[in-house]
Amino acid sequence: MPTDVTIIVPVLNERASIQALADEIDMTFAARPDVVHDVVFVDDGSTDGSWDEIAKLCELHEHVRGVRLRRNFGKAAALAIGSDLAAGPIVLTMDGDLQDDPAEIPRFLDALANGADLVSGWKRVRHDPLGKRLPSKVFNRITSTVSGLDLHDHNCGFKAGRREVFRSVPLYGELHRYIPVMAHDLGYRVTELEVNHRPRAHGRSKYGFERYVRGLLDLPTVLIITRYGRRPGHFFGGIGILFGIIGFAILAYLSGVWFFTERPIGTRPLLMFGVLLEVVAVQMISVGILSELILHRTAARPSRIELVAETVGVAD
Repeated sequence: MPTDVTIIVPVLNERASIQALADEIDMTFAARPDVVHDVVFVDDGSTDGSWDEIAKLCELHEHVRGVRLRRNFGKAAALAIGSDLAAGPIVLTMDGDLQDDPAEIPRFLDALANGADLVSGWKRVRHDPLGKRLPSKVFNRITSTVSGLDLHDHNCGFKAGRREVFRSVPLYGELHRYIPVMAHDLGYRVTELEVNHRPRAHGRSKYGFERYVRGLLDLPTVLIITRYGRRPGHFFGGIGILFGIIGFAILAYLSGVWFFTERPIGTRPLLMFGVLLEVVAVQMISVGILSELILHRTAARPSRIELVAETVGVAD
């Protein structure tokens, strides 16, 4: 029987939670016999025996699959590999620490059935210490403001979407936090769903304040990908034109001083600054032109999975 939903669970040292999470997922789908599911556990370099637990589950259940990465490559890499292995047209991602409640899965499926392409969880009542909640609020507000996609919780790992969404967005580094932003840029319909968030039952969080720093450092990358990924010349050329205008204004002013007054300008730092701006402007515009040439010569044509919303009478 074809799979309807593939659940991807990145795991990093969560041995005590794996069996319980698998049981809860099975209980959830037992109440939905019309939906066929499978689960892909991706062991992202665990050192506590998590892989042994995953291997046991795979032996006992045909619908459970496991992938062990050679070392810890990060959550984005785990999700990318899991989405490549997804058998179902719908992909659901959740953390392996039991804080995401599998009982919420039917609500995600209903939201997708109502027309959404990607549903992102919102942990409105969050059972985490203040040291995690406060930076998260700041991160979410900055991301919403800069990206133009207003979500309460960009960082929530509890998401559900159509398989093509996860395969269309780039997943590397720390970009898993920006899946909704990148999906929205590609024209997918992104919504948010308030979900139950549970206290951590075992172990401790693998992420600290530094993850928000890394996330903010990746924000400029996401903005360039989403706004200028197909037109890099506009990004570099825009900066070059801005610098060129400022440099031209400075040099025009100094030229007026030189022509109409007796004050020397050769030793003025402003002269060097104006010349520097003009040089940088030429360089930035040149980089923009080269970027466009490289993109034109080497980039593949945009795939149908990225750009087309639907087709009629067109063979796959």
